[in-house]
Amino acid sequence: MEQSPIRGESTSAQVFPFAFFDYGRLYARVDTFGVKTLPMGYGYLELAGRAEFNGYKAAGNPALRGIQDRQNAVPLGLGTFQITPIGGFFIYALHDFGGSSGNQVELTYVAELDAGPVTFYPEAGFEHFSRQYTQYYFGVSPTEAAASGYAPYGPGAATNPFLCLFVQVRLARSWDADFYLRRKWLSTTMTDSPLVDTARPITGFAAITAHFE
Repeated sequence: MEQSPIRGESTSAQVFPFAFFDYGRLYARVDTFGVKTLPMGYGYLELAGRAEFNGYKAAGNPALRGIQDRQNAVPLGLGTFQITPIGGFFIYALHDFGGSSGNQVELTYVAELDAGPVTFYPEAGFEHFSRQYTQYYFGVSPTEAAASGYAPYGPGAATNPFLCLFVQVRLARSWDADFYLRRKWLSTTMTDSPLVDTARPITGFAAITAHFE
């Protein structure tokens, strides 16, 4: 389930495969995939890519009449997962090879709280987007303003904090039920856009997972 902050875009629920694994130097972490390269600290320097579905289409959405379609981002770059004595740290620096040609940086801290058959993984972090990224997804060009009636808007860079909770419930020896919920607080750089009508979007999923060793 993903709540889009874009005006007129409804919350969508889709079915996707779910994976969190390491296979040699290859890894998958829900929506992020890559290859571990050089050892670094408590982990590796990684080549990383991410599956994002943040594009939107104006067709069929009266609130976006006169606005051009935006394509999904194609973020590729570097990252690392540091498993330290005080918790895990995910760090990514990615460039969008899609429509925006912008950059994003993300830092997430994850703790682990074991309660028998249930394990809690609270997370906190932030994401930072460059001006090129926010301009593409949240800006309104003069041409679009003339066609849509919205005022022109040229946003700058944006930093969005977020909180997450991942819960894993043991069902059987090799099976778990997983639940994830994330609340994000959008920067005013984004919420001041006339295209945005949600300041605190929510993303979540539920999955049944099998473990292989």
